[in-house]
Amino acid sequence: MKWCLAVGLAVLWVLFTGQPSQSQTTSLAGVIDFHVHSGPDSRPRSVSDLEIARIAKRAGMRGLVFKNHFTMTADRAWLAMQEVDGIEIFGGVALNHAVGGLNPEVVRQLVAFSGGRGKVVWLPTFDAEFWMTRAGDPGQFVPVVREGLPDPALGEIFDLIAEHDLVLAMGHSSPEEVLVLIPDARRRGVQKILVTHGLGQQPSRAQLVAMAEQGAIIELVWLAVGSGEFSFSDYASAIREIGAEHFLLSSDLGQEMNPLHTDGLLAFMDGLRSEGISESDIDQMIRINPAFLLGLAP
Repeated sequence: MKWCLAVGLAVLWVLFTGQPSQSQTTSLAGVIDFHVHSGPDSRPRSVSDLEIARIAKRAGMRGLVFKNHFTMTADRAWLAMQEVDGIEIFGGVALNHAVGGLNPEVVRQLVAFSGGRGKVVWLPTFDAEFWMTRAGDPGQFVPVVREGLPDPALGEIFDLIAEHDLVLAMGHSSPEEVLVLIPDARRRGVQKILVTHGLGQQPSRAQLVAMAEQGAIIELVWLAVGSGEFSFSDYASAIREIGAEHFLLSSDLGQEMNPLHTDGLLAFMDGLRSEGISESDIDQMIRINPAFLLGLAP
């Protein structure tokens, strides 16, 4: 409903003023979407890997990161790049039960696959203790912290992430778990850390500041605004308080019946701009920071 209203207002603006709406003048040139869901998947998706790659290329985007909760996506990223020239596409793996949980072998295979497109290791998402507890799921979760310390299985995984300069993404871990894991990952040489769904696990401002002070980049996703979980004002407040250099903007789109990734990103940029976030700060969060994490030139 919110999305339909936004589109309707844009159309009315053009009819009455003869000028394109703000979203029609916003450019996706150089933008990297770090959180792209697409098919094939075991959950309904609005577009396939190839379809979103072509859409993003036409929009002038620089890159995509394919995310799937149940299978590795580095191979799919490489295949998509064979069909769509001129766009950088990466993949990764989420350490849920489907790949063996905290399984270092799947990380070895991620970096060994042809094309070198494996860049991100997400800690458990749908199988995370925090996520399952909040959802009331009585199943077996994949623990990342035991008795206040990182699960021992993470040691080898962190070492592999450091060795291959991968991105350690925190998945659906709780803020408390994130703050336990970051120092251990740093000690083992991990350089690039992303706090997935940065506000989605309800961290306090003090916890967000602590994450930023330890060099983590905090992800803000458009989907949480589109669903009503957060507002642009919520995001803008955090950005102003902590600093745009510590944030990354992504869509988290691809669900059936939701807007396309490109439309969500345009709305994201427009919405933050309407809250007073500067063009340079938006550029930092949606172009520069994701490029840094992926090892691309700024």
